[in-house]
Amino acid sequence: MTISVFIDGAVGTTGLEIADRLAGRAEFTLLTLDDAQRKSPDARRTAYHSADFAILCLPDEAAIEAVALAEGAKVRIIDASSAHRVAPGWTYGFPEVIGREAVASAKLVSNPGCYPTGFIALLAPLLRAGLLPSDWPYSVNAVSGYSGGGKALIARFEGDPDIAFRSYGLALGHKHVPEMQRYAAPSGLVHTPVFAPSVIPAHRGMVVEVPLPLAAIPGAASPDALRAALTAFYEGSTVVQVHADAPAELLLHRSARPVDRLDLHVFGASDGGQARLVAVLDNLGKGASGAAVQNLNLMAGLPETAGLVLGI
Repeated sequence: MTISVFIDGAVGTTGLEIADRLAGRAEFTLLTLDDAQRKSPDARRTAYHSADFAILCLPDEAAIEAVALAEGAKVRIIDASSAHRVAPGWTYGFPEVIGREAVASAKLVSNPGCYPTGFIALLAPLLRAGLLPSDWPYSVNAVSGYSGGGKALIARFEGDPDIAFRSYGLALGHKHVPEMQRYAAPSGLVHTPVFAPSVIPAHRGMVVEVPLPLAAIPGAASPDALRAALTAFYEGSTVVQVHADAPAELLLHRSARPVDRLDLHVFGASDGGQARLVAVLDNLGKGASGAAVQNLNLMAGLPETAGLVLGI
């Protein structure tokens, strides 16, 4: 008997990529709604009450409404929106950090945001180990391909080839910040991180950086110790790779193909007084669709990386 999955918002970028990763997998049957039904509350309610799993690829308000439609159903939900990432009763779907067992046993899982995936992957192991303090005012600089902004931003970039760079979130208070602050430290960060996101004219790909003035941070470990701690924390993971080398440059490519891997780097000054923690990922892969499929695998009791594109 196959496992039934309903992707609500299946025609959006994230939903389409989830469906691609599930295509051809005999374990799953996708429940689909035609164009006339996909916005019908009654049709969606029926799908929720028929499915084993539902993946929400919706705007935040619509995701909240979807959970109400599913009330009373046996369905287990993965929400790819930001609506429930710090909400009570929801498990944060970052198995490498939160724990695979916690995700596997949850009924309600909130997929991490793309930028927070890089930030939390870099900082959480180091703060847990006491190598960095939770009361430092951290900042995060990040650049992403335009697909993370959904159909409107995709159309804007593809319709105007003169756009070279877009900086945004300039009023601060970006919706990704609460999950960054909550999950980067065991009891949360004391100070709200300063988040500086930007977009480049590439469809996919993302670089997330946390700069560290180690000489000024009380109790901070050396760059080598930070790298060693990350390596030990993610040992055995086929999704998260910590690199021992220090390349002279990191590149994003306009022609990049989908990948669900997360690559972490620690760059240190020769005197050990500064470091740059850097995560490289696909904003539509480990930053969205790949993470949803990874969580679905765990929740369904299947091999964690089944159907993922790891490029290893």
